Amino acid sequence: MAKIKYTKTELKQQRDALRRFERYLPTLQLKKQQLQMEVRQLELKIEAKAREEEEARDDLAHWVKLFSEPIPFEQYLRIGEVHRSVNNIAGVNIPVLDDVTFERTLPDLFLSPPWLDDGLDMLEKLARLRLERLIIEEQHRLLAQELRITTQRVNLFEKVKIPETRENIRVIRIFIGDQQTAEVARAKMAKDRAMKAEAQR
Repeated sequence: MAKIKYTKTELKQQRDALRRFERYLPTLQLKKQQLQMEVRQLELKIEAKAREEEEARDDLAHWVKLFSEPIPFEQYLRIGEVHRSVNNIAGVNIPVLDDVTFERTLPDLFLSPPWLDDGLDMLEKLARLRLERLIIEEQHRLLAQELRITTQRVNLFEKVKIPETRENIRVIRIFIGDQQTAEVARAKMAKDRAMKAEAQR
């Protein structure tokens, strides 16, 4: 607990601080709730993307043996551009995947196997799903980090700052009350002495 002064000025400062803490706490609690909701939704999205990836891999498993032929896939399919933007959730800037473009070269129909187009479609789908999942995981990481910090602040206000400030106010008020009582008692004693001195004259 920080050292406090037992003065009316300190009492006013402590009351002002308590008002600030009590005004700021609901905002922090609201931010915490919003972040918790967003983090939970992102966890569900990550699970959904992982399932989509798994389903795509299962589809691929039926004819994956064909991929064992030496085909230079990078010659036919490359990620061109990844278009990202930034979204703000509860004061946190998170990346958003807007679009992914692929550069595709048409294979020679006479020199390439007939399944190559389907294989390239599947690789494109898997690459897109992987990028989407990575962006969502980055969003989750950033928001979970902010949630941890916000939770610490909420706990600091609820469990430390507000109770400490209330206790400071209580102690200062008791001290000032005792001082005022002592002043009244001293004034009465001085008055009694003055009256006795006057009576003796």
